Amino acid sequence: MSESGSAIQVRTPGIWASLREALMGSSQDFTEGGIARAILLLAVPMVLEMMMESLFGVVDVFWVSHLGADAVATVGLTETAFTLIFVVALGLSMGATALVSRRMGEKDEEAAGLVAVQAILIGVVVSVATAVFGYFFAPNLLHIMGASANVVRIGSGYTRMALSGSVTIFLLFLINAVFRGAGDAAIAMRVLWIANLVNICLNPCLIFGLGPFPRLGVTGSAVGTIFGRGIGVLIQLWVLTSGRGRLAVRASQLKADFALIWRLIRLSSNAMFQYMVQMASWIGMVRIIASFGSDATAAYTVAIKVIVFAILPSWGMSNAAATLVGQNLGAGKPARAETSVWRTGLYNMLFLGTIGLLFIALAPQIISLFTSDPKVAPLAVNALRLFSFGNVSYSYGMVITAAFNGAGDTATPTALNLICFWLCQIPLAWALAFQAGLGPNGVYAAVVLSDSLLAALGILLFRRGKWKQVTV
Repeated sequence: MSESGSAIQVRTPGIWASLREALMGSSQDFTEGGIARAILLLAVPMVLEMMMESLFGVVDVFWVSHLGADAVATVGLTETAFTLIFVVALGLSMGATALVSRRMGEKDEEAAGLVAVQAILIGVVVSVATAVFGYFFAPNLLHIMGASANVVRIGSGYTRMALSGSVTIFLLFLINAVFRGAGDAAIAMRVLWIANLVNICLNPCLIFGLGPFPRLGVTGSAVGTIFGRGIGVLIQLWVLTSGRGRLAVRASQLKADFALIWRLIRLSSNAMFQYMVQMASWIGMVRIIASFGSDATAAYTVAIKVIVFAILPSWGMSNAAATLVGQNLGAGKPARAETSVWRTGLYNMLFLGTIGLLFIALAPQIISLFTSDPKVAPLAVNALRLFSFGNVSYSYGMVITAAFNGAGDTATPTALNLICFWLCQIPLAWALAFQAGLGPNGVYAAVVLSDSLLAALGILLFRRGKWKQVTV
């Protein structure tokens, strides 16, 4: 304040200063100030974080594609089976983000730290059970997924190793969700940078036996990914316990709070079922694709990897909306929360729509980076182009879904997923692929149509505003 009592005008940082702050880490209170700047500070590191997450899969497919279609099919089928793990990890992550962001909006950092500890405990318990199952039943899992005898033979080691190391996936997802809920998006981003650097270096060495490393074939890809994610988890735990972020976990909080665990599980259960519906639909789509042979499965795998490389950054922008919704509801500012969602949806649409146009125009060149197989490449080009027509609807659907979840209203997007994916997508894909004779193209068209329906219904329900009254 000046001597006259008038408020001092604070100059809002420019775009380049804000970008630098977003990358280095911001101390901004996201319940105050300009909404566009808040979105920028959260979305930039979250987009880069999700790009790094998608890079794990892109790197795997890039190197494994040099081993042939059966090796690529192994990765695709294993990651499809991994959807059940991602269901739990994503569901718990959404619950953790909603609780942490709400507590941070209420300025209760102690309660937010306790939520982080309970989420980690749940993740460890679930991942141990997953590792035991994966170690003993990896070949059976590939067989159930429709893999050929050769894929089961060469891919069982990859699947066994990937499932056995699932603790790194759980903890990487959960702790980064805690960071995002607290507003520490830059820390989550840097963790993924380091983890990916390790993965990029180790993958070719372990797959092809470069230098002193053993030649492990497709299994080497799983080993490299586990090491990369594992180093990321160690860094996360160090940041959480050292107090270097917005949220610090102290020794006194390292205990099980069964009431809070149950609360987190209840909140996350709808989110888990929500993702289970979506992921189970994806498994069904892959099962339909697999009936057209390994070439079609490999093409689908490559095209999905490229699409995910665009959608996961877009999902990062959606995570920014979830954090803003949770923190602003915690601060008693529902109007600001709603405005944040509409703004984020617009920015996401512009981003993903542009990416879709590039994918449609440059599909052959993009696919050629991953495969030159004359049977696989044309199928992958066609798949990439058809998927890209749905980018605008994907963009809004992701933001609206994330907003519901960030508010703690996990029931609404769960119902939307049931309608759009199980009642619409799978039956439509089957009808178009087999009854209409469109083959794999029918599956791709069904994905675009069902996701468009999800976006339209989600916008209508979001405008009703019932999510503003949810308490967590």
